[in-house]
Amino acid sequence: MSTAVSTQLLDVLSGAILLTAVLTLWRRDLASIIRLVTIQGVLIAGLALLLGVDEHSTELYLAALGVLILKAVILPTILRRVLRDSGEVRETAPLVNVTASLLAAAALTLLAYVLSGPLVALAPSAATRALPVGIAVVLLGFFMLVTRRRALSQVIGFLLLDNGITTTAFLATSGVPLVVELGVSLDVLLVVLVLQIVAARMRMAFGSTDLDGLNGLRD
Repeated sequence: MSTAVSTQLLDVLSGAILLTAVLTLWRRDLASIIRLVTIQGVLIAGLALLLGVDEHSTELYLAALGVLILKAVILPTILRRVLRDSGEVRETAPLVNVTASLLAAAALTLLAYVLSGPLVALAPSAATRALPVGIAVVLLGFFMLVTRRRALSQVIGFLLLDNGITTTAFLATSGVPLVVELGVSLDVLLVVLVLQIVAARMRMAFGSTDLDGLNGLRD
């Protein structure tokens, strides 16, 4: 694959990863948000595969396969099951409305480009120039984590944060050791499995997964 084609594909994949993160802040339908996270998982796997082709790295091929299975198949399946069991279909009252969320997304993306400037200058390349995308997804995931009220939405924010970290690692180092990626992925899987149990318990006990409802509880 020529360098020009590889660079263009890298830019397209990076831009699409950032776009899916922004769209999760725009949408309130939980099923649509899960679909966006699934698409983002496929895109990150594609990014790892592209870097693997450029680096001729079998480890990156395996990492791409692992990311695809976990982030585009296993985790979305668990999230859809949690959504079905919760009986809730929308994020009804986020702490920050959609318009303000999109403005915050623009500001956080700009901040990511400013913060990553010195890092890109250290080793300019097609991959490192896309590094701000990974950092922006981390910031957007954290923003979603702290501004959404539904337990499922907050976990999706956590997954966005993890996707941003994974993207940053791939772009900054042309991949991370496979054993490290597997270890982090298993931790994320464990968190989501725990969420499934907690969300089901909350639904049974309180009839909702709105975490603000827990503020009224007293010993």
